[in-house]
Amino acid sequence: MSQTSSRIRTILPTSSRTALGATVATGLLTALAQAPERLGRLLRDRYPMVAVTGMTGVGKSQLVDRLTRRTTDDAVAEVGSAVMERRTRKGARLHGFRFLVVPGDNAATRLGALDEVFHDEPVDGVIHVVANGYATPRRAGGTTGTATATREEQLAAELEDWSITSHRIASMAVRRSKPIFLIIAVTKTDLYPHDIDEVVRYYSPGSGSPFGDRIDALRALAGGAKLSVDVLPVSSQGGDKKAPLPDKQAGAMVDKLADRLGQLSGHA
Repeated sequence: MSQTSSRIRTILPTSSRTALGATVATGLLTALAQAPERLGRLLRDRYPMVAVTGMTGVGKSQLVDRLTRRTTDDAVAEVGSAVMERRTRKGARLHGFRFLVVPGDNAATRLGALDEVFHDEPVDGVIHVVANGYATPRRAGGTTGTATATREEQLAAELEDWSITSHRIASMAVRRSKPIFLIIAVTKTDLYPHDIDEVVRYYSPGSGSPFGDRIDALRALAGGAKLSVDVLPVSSQGGDKKAPLPDKQAGAMVDKLADRLGQLSGHA
């Protein structure tokens, strides 16, 4: 027995020693009980959860591939995922992001995924992907042949999709005290390299466009202080040096998006 233990036994009566032991045991149990919660908070601080939303065919999976530095099989990318994809970006100093890619079609699966990311386990931020009407059309279930859709039809579908998602974002924002961020990622810029600024303006709050008006409505519902909004052009692929949008420029766009994620999450 150590000298310290002997002194405690000598100084303290039995009842006090029992109380002291109970206090230490309670403290240890409390610390153990709180450990998972503290680890969870640490994980959320270092690896915030980001929902990636948008209608089918806009390129959500391809964009997350670039952000996480991985690749998706072409066949899978063409069909699109019917389940929520989970990816992780690992960065420097044990910082990164966990991405939850919400499927754009298959209504039941999609609505269940939206419930999970906005209600059951609320995310820290959202990347909503749009494509300026250039989303890849998908065939309806049970049909054959090449799917077709006009750009106007795709823009209308994009607005409808955004209405569903924006209401979920507003509902999450009003329930939380912590601010959340929203990034509108305008993809497929390689298809309209000379109109990027104009297209970004269309998706921006205060622009007076149909999409911009709905962003303004979301901010009014959620509260401007609780929701930050960025609009960034991106491209998951570029061309050679002579192309209107070279691969180096496309990569720089994705890097800018990643840097902004880091700033919004307090990593930078």
